[in-house]
Amino acid sequence: MLYQQDLFESEAARSLLDQLLDDSRLYRSSADYQKLLDFVVRLRNFAPFNAMLLQIQKPGLSYAASAFDWRERFNRRPKRDARPLLILWPFGPVALVYDVQDTEGDPLPADVSFFQASGEITAERMQRFLLLMERKGIKHQYFDGGDRSAGSIEVTQKPPEKKDKKKKTAKPSEYLMRLNQNHAPNVQFSTLAHELGHLFLGHLGPDERLGIPKRAQMTHAQIELEAESFAYLACRRNGVDCKSQTYLANYVSKNEQIDDLDIYQIVRAVGQMETLLELTAHTRYELPQIKR
Repeated sequence: MLYQQDLFESEAARSLLDQLLDDSRLYRSSADYQKLLDFVVRLRNFAPFNAMLLQIQKPGLSYAASAFDWRERFNRRPKRDARPLLILWPFGPVALVYDVQDTEGDPLPADVSFFQASGEITAERMQRFLLLMERKGIKHQYFDGGDRSAGSIEVTQKPPEKKDKKKKTAKPSEYLMRLNQNHAPNVQFSTLAHELGHLFLGHLGPDERLGIPKRAQMTHAQIELEAESFAYLACRRNGVDCKSQTYLANYVSKNEQIDDLDIYQIVRAVGQMETLLELTAHTRYELPQIKR
Protein backbone atom coordinates (compact mmCIF):
# COMPACT_ATOMS: atom_id res chain seq x y z
CA MET A 1 0.00 0.00 0.00
CA LEU A 2 1.25 3.49 -0.80
CA TYR A 3 0.72 5.75 2.17
CA GLN A 4 -0.66 9.25 1.73
CA GLN A 5 2.30 10.77 3.49
CA ASP A 6 4.68 9.21 0.95
CA LEU A 7 3.48 11.90 -1.45
CA PHE A 8 4.62 14.68 0.83
CA GLU A 9 7.80 13.42 2.48
CA SER A 10 10.24 15.04 0.09
CA GLU A 11 11.93 18.36 0.72
CA ALA A 12 10.53 19.48 -2.64
CA ALA A 13 6.96 19.10 -1.36
CA ARG A 14 7.79 20.95 1.84
CA SER A 15 9.51 23.74 -0.09
CA LEU A 16 6.53 24.00 -2.44
CA LEU A 17 4.10 24.59 0.40
CA ASP A 18 6.40 26.97 2.27
CA GLN A 19 6.84 29.07 -0.85
CA LEU A 20 3.13 29.10 -1.66
CA LEU A 21 2.23 30.21 1.85
CA ASP A 22 5.01 32.78 2.02
CA ASP A 23 4.44 34.26 -1.44
CA SER A 24 0.68 34.46 -1.08
CA ARG A 25 0.81 35.78 2.49
CA LEU A 26 -2.23 33.63 3.22
CA TYR A 27 -3.33 32.35 6.62
CA ARG A 28 -1.51 34.90 8.74
CA SER A 29 -4.47 35.43 11.05
CA SER A 30 -6.36 32.88 13.13
CA ALA A 31 -9.60 33.70 11.28
CA ASP A 32 -8.01 32.85 7.91
CA TYR A 33 -6.56 29.72 9.46
CA GLN A 34 -10.03 28.59 10.54
CA LYS A 35 -11.29 29.07 6.98
CA LEU A 36 -8.46 26.91 5.71
CA LEU A 37 -9.29 24.12 8.17
CA ASP A 38 -12.97 24.22 7.18
CA PHE A 39 -12.01 23.96 3.52
CA VAL A 40 -9.85 20.88 4.20
CA VAL A 41 -12.82 19.39 6.06
CA ARG A 42 -15.17 19.99 3.15
CA LEU A 43 -12.94 18.40 0.51
CA ARG A 44 -13.06 14.96 2.09
CA ASN A 45 -12.26 13.29 -1.24
CA PHE A 46 -8.71 14.65 -1.18
CA ALA A 47 -5.81 14.04 1.17
CA PRO A 48 -5.54 17.05 3.54
CA PHE A 49 -2.35 18.29 1.88
CA ASN A 50 -3.95 18.28 -1.57
CA ALA A 51 -7.06 19.97 -0.23
CA MET A 52 -4.87 22.78 1.03
CA LEU A 53 -3.13 23.08 -2.34
CA LEU A 54 -6.54 23.49 -3.97
CA GLN A 55 -7.57 26.17 -1.48
CA ILE A 56 -4.40 28.12 -2.25
CA GLN A 57 -5.00 27.87 -6.01
CA LYS A 58 -8.72 28.66 -5.93
CA PRO A 59 -10.07 30.01 -2.63
CA GLY A 60 -13.77 29.39 -2.14
CA LEU A 61 -13.82 26.24 -4.26
CA SER A 62 -16.85 24.12 -3.35
CA TYR A 63 -16.12 20.66 -4.80
CA ALA A 64 -13.44 19.24 -7.09
CA ALA A 65 -12.60 15.86 -8.62
CA SER A 66 -10.64 14.30 -11.44
CA ALA A 67 -12.09 14.16 -14.94
CA PHE A 68 -12.37 10.39 -14.43
CA ASP A 69 -14.49 10.74 -11.29
CA TRP A 70 -16.69 13.45 -12.74
CA ARG A 71 -17.41 11.16 -15.69
CA GLU A 72 -17.77 7.85 -13.84
CA ARG A 73 -19.65 9.03 -10.75
CA PHE A 74 -21.71 11.97 -11.99
CA ASN A 75 -21.78 11.76 -15.80
CA ARG A 76 -20.17 15.18 -16.04
CA ARG A 77 -17.09 16.36 -17.92
CA PRO A 78 -14.78 19.40 -17.86
CA LYS A 79 -15.87 22.30 -20.04
CA ARG A 80 -13.84 22.97 -23.17
CA ASP A 81 -11.98 25.95 -21.69
CA ALA A 82 -11.90 24.69 -18.09
CA ARG A 83 -8.77 25.54 -16.15
CA PRO A 84 -7.41 22.46 -14.34
CA LEU A 85 -6.00 22.60 -10.83
CA LEU A 86 -2.85 20.76 -9.77
CA ILE A 87 -2.39 18.32 -6.91
CA LEU A 88 0.29 15.77 -6.04
CA TRP A 89 -0.41 12.10 -6.61
CA PRO A 90 1.38 8.72 -6.44
CA PHE A 91 1.84 7.97 -10.13
CA GLY A 92 3.70 10.96 -11.21
CA PRO A 93 4.46 14.31 -9.98
CA VAL A 94 1.02 15.95 -10.40
CA ALA A 95 -2.58 15.22 -11.37
CA LEU A 96 -5.28 17.48 -12.79
CA VAL A 97 -8.62 18.06 -11.09
CA TYR A 98 -11.55 20.35 -11.86
CA ASP A 99 -13.84 22.59 -9.87
CA VAL A 100 -17.52 21.60 -10.16
CA GLN A 101 -18.18 25.02 -11.73
CA ASP A 102 -15.84 24.07 -14.57
CA THR A 103 -17.78 20.90 -15.45
CA GLU A 104 -21.01 20.25 -17.34
CA GLY A 105 -23.42 17.35 -17.70
CA ASP A 106 -26.03 15.77 -15.45
CA PRO A 107 -27.23 17.79 -12.44
CA LEU A 108 -25.57 16.88 -9.17
CA PRO A 109 -27.77 15.03 -6.65
CA ALA A 110 -28.96 17.03 -3.65
CA ASP A 111 -26.85 14.86 -1.33
CA VAL A 112 -23.50 14.28 -2.98
CA SER A 113 -22.50 11.31 -0.81
CA PHE A 114 -19.17 10.99 -2.60
CA PHE A 115 -18.02 14.16 -0.86
CA GLN A 116 -19.43 13.39 2.58
CA ALA A 117 -17.80 11.95 5.68
CA SER A 118 -18.06 8.25 6.32
CA GLY A 119 -20.74 8.35 9.01
CA GLU A 120 -21.18 7.80 12.73
CA ILE A 121 -18.41 6.15 14.71
CA THR A 122 -19.75 2.91 16.20
CA ALA A 123 -18.23 0.61 18.81
CA GLU A 124 -17.43 -1.85 16.03
CA ARG A 125 -15.57 0.79 14.02
CA MET A 126 -13.64 1.86 17.10
CA GLN A 127 -12.49 -1.71 17.64
CA ARG A 128 -11.35 -1.85 14.03
CA PHE A 129 -9.37 1.37 14.47
CA LEU A 130 -7.71 0.04 17.62
CA LEU A 131 -6.73 -3.17 15.85
CA LEU A 132 -5.11 -1.20 13.02
CA MET A 133 -3.23 0.91 15.54
CA GLU A 134 -2.05 -2.21 17.37
CA ARG A 135 -0.39 -3.44 14.18
CA LYS A 136 1.77 -0.31 14.21
CA GLY A 137 2.79 -0.67 17.84
CA ILE A 138 0.17 1.71 19.25
CA LYS A 139 -1.52 -0.31 21.99
CA HIS A 140 -4.56 0.76 23.97
CA GLN A 141 -6.02 0.42 27.41
CA TYR A 142 -9.46 1.39 28.68
CA PHE A 143 -9.91 2.96 32.09
CA ASP A 144 -12.94 3.69 34.28
CA GLY A 145 -13.00 7.50 34.46
CA GLY A 146 -15.31 10.43 34.93
CA ASP A 147 -16.73 12.50 32.12
CA ARG A 148 -13.95 15.11 32.25
CA SER A 149 -11.21 12.50 31.91
CA ALA A 150 -10.75 11.58 28.23
CA GLY A 151 -7.43 9.85 27.65
CA SER A 152 -3.70 10.10 27.08
CA ILE A 153 -0.81 8.62 25.11
CA GLU A 154 2.74 7.81 26.15
CA VAL A 155 5.89 6.13 24.84
CA THR A 156 6.43 2.67 26.36
CA GLN A 157 9.28 1.58 24.07
CA LYS A 158 11.46 4.30 22.58
CA PRO A 159 12.11 4.13 18.82
CA PRO A 160 15.55 2.72 17.95
CA GLU A 161 18.13 5.29 16.96
CA LYS A 162 19.37 5.29 13.38
CA LYS A 163 22.67 3.70 14.36
CA ASP A 164 20.76 0.78 15.90
CA LYS A 165 18.61 0.01 12.81
CA LYS A 166 20.90 -2.80 11.63
CA LYS A 167 20.94 -4.46 15.02
CA LYS A 168 18.44 -7.28 15.17
CA THR A 169 18.15 -6.77 18.92
CA ALA A 170 16.72 -3.26 18.55
CA LYS A 171 13.06 -3.34 19.47
CA PRO A 172 10.52 -1.33 17.47
CA SER A 173 8.78 1.58 19.12
CA GLU A 174 5.64 1.05 21.19
CA TYR A 175 3.03 3.44 22.52
CA LEU A 176 0.12 3.14 24.93
CA MET A 177 -3.10 5.09 24.45
CA ARG A 178 -5.61 5.23 27.31
CA LEU A 179 -9.29 5.79 26.55
CA ASN A 180 -12.23 6.36 28.88
CA GLN A 181 -14.44 3.26 28.68
CA ASN A 182 -17.48 5.28 29.80
CA HIS A 183 -17.44 7.62 26.81
CA ALA A 184 -19.53 7.05 23.69
CA PRO A 185 -17.67 5.86 20.56
CA ASN A 186 -17.81 9.31 18.94
CA VAL A 187 -16.18 10.87 22.01
CA GLN A 188 -13.60 8.08 22.14
CA PHE A 189 -12.78 8.73 18.49
CA SER A 190 -12.29 12.42 19.27
CA THR A 191 -9.89 11.48 22.07
CA LEU A 192 -8.11 9.01 19.81
CA ALA A 193 -7.67 11.72 17.17
CA HIS A 194 -6.27 14.22 19.67
CA GLU A 195 -3.76 11.72 21.05
CA LEU A 196 -2.70 10.50 17.60
CA GLY A 197 -2.20 14.16 16.79
CA HIS A 198 0.38 14.42 19.56
CA LEU A 199 2.07 11.28 18.24
CA PHE A 200 2.18 12.06 14.50
CA LEU A 201 3.05 15.72 15.07
CA GLY A 202 6.21 14.63 16.86
CA HIS A 203 5.20 15.88 20.31
CA LEU A 204 6.38 12.57 21.78
CA GLY A 205 9.59 12.59 19.78
CA PRO A 206 10.64 11.35 16.32
CA ASP A 207 9.93 7.82 15.06
CA GLU A 208 11.37 6.93 11.67
CA ARG A 209 9.35 3.72 11.39
CA LEU A 210 6.07 5.64 11.66
CA GLY A 211 7.27 8.59 9.56
CA ILE A 212 7.25 10.99 12.52
CA PRO A 213 9.78 13.82 12.12
CA LYS A 214 12.07 15.34 14.69
CA ARG A 215 10.81 18.82 15.44
CA ALA A 216 12.05 21.85 17.33
CA GLN A 217 10.93 22.38 20.89
CA MET A 218 7.54 24.12 21.19
CA THR A 219 5.60 25.81 23.94
CA HIS A 220 2.67 24.03 25.59
CA ALA A 221 0.27 26.47 23.86
CA GLN A 222 1.74 25.66 20.42
CA ILE A 223 1.55 21.93 21.09
CA GLU A 224 -2.09 22.09 22.14
CA LEU A 225 -3.09 24.29 19.21
CA GLU A 226 -1.51 21.80 16.80
CA ALA A 227 -3.20 18.82 18.48
CA GLU A 228 -6.59 20.56 18.57
CA SER A 229 -6.25 21.56 14.90
CA PHE A 230 -5.36 17.97 14.05
CA ALA A 231 -8.36 16.62 15.99
CA TYR A 232 -10.67 19.17 14.39
CA LEU A 233 -9.67 18.07 10.88
CA ALA A 234 -9.63 14.35 11.66
CA CYS A 235 -13.03 14.42 13.36
CA ARG A 236 -14.90 16.79 11.08
CA ARG A 237 -13.64 15.02 7.94
CA ASN A 238 -15.20 11.85 9.36
CA GLY A 239 -18.54 13.23 10.55
CA VAL A 240 -17.69 13.68 14.24
CA ASP A 241 -18.18 16.85 16.27
CA CYS A 242 -15.54 17.43 18.93
CA LYS A 243 -14.48 19.85 21.64
CA SER A 244 -11.74 21.13 19.34
CA GLN A 245 -14.41 23.25 17.64
CA THR A 246 -14.86 25.28 20.83
CA TYR A 247 -11.12 25.51 21.38
CA LEU A 248 -10.51 26.84 17.87
CA ALA A 249 -13.50 29.18 18.07
CA ASN A 250 -12.00 30.80 21.17
CA TYR A 251 -8.64 31.00 19.46
CA VAL A 252 -10.11 32.61 16.35
CA SER A 253 -12.05 35.15 18.41
CA LYS A 254 -8.71 36.54 19.66
CA ASN A 255 -7.65 37.07 16.02
CA GLU A 256 -4.05 36.11 16.77
CA GLN A 257 -1.21 35.84 14.30
CA ILE A 258 -0.10 32.31 13.39
CA ASP A 259 3.37 32.85 11.98
CA ASP A 260 4.81 30.13 14.23
CA LEU A 261 2.20 27.51 13.32
CA ASP A 262 3.45 24.73 11.03
CA ILE A 263 0.43 24.10 8.81
CA TYR A 264 2.37 21.65 6.67
CA GLN A 265 3.00 19.29 9.58
CA ILE A 266 -0.65 19.39 10.68
CA VAL A 267 -2.19 18.44 7.34
CA ARG A 268 0.54 15.89 6.69
CA ALA A 269 -0.12 14.24 10.06
CA VAL A 270 -3.89 14.05 9.46
CA GLY A 271 -3.14 12.25 6.20
CA GLN A 272 -1.04 9.75 8.15
CA MET A 273 -3.89 9.06 10.56
CA GLU A 274 -6.44 8.62 7.77
CA THR A 275 -4.15 6.12 6.09
CA LEU A 276 -3.43 4.24 9.32
CA LEU A 277 -7.13 3.89 10.16
CA GLU A 278 -8.11 3.19 6.53
CA LEU A 279 -10.35 6.26 6.37
CA THR A 280 -9.24 7.35 2.93
CA ALA A 281 -11.93 7.73 0.26
CA HIS A 282 -10.18 9.82 -2.31
CA THR A 283 -10.72 10.83 -5.88
CA ARG A 284 -9.71 8.20 -8.44
CA TYR A 285 -7.60 8.89 -11.50
CA GLU A 286 -6.83 7.33 -14.83
CA LEU A 287 -3.25 6.21 -15.22
CA PRO A 288 -1.30 8.59 -17.47
CA GLN A 289 -0.83 7.46 -21.03
CA ILE A 290 2.82 6.87 -21.87
CA LYS A 291 3.75 8.08 -25.36
CA ARG A 292 5.91 5.66 -27.30
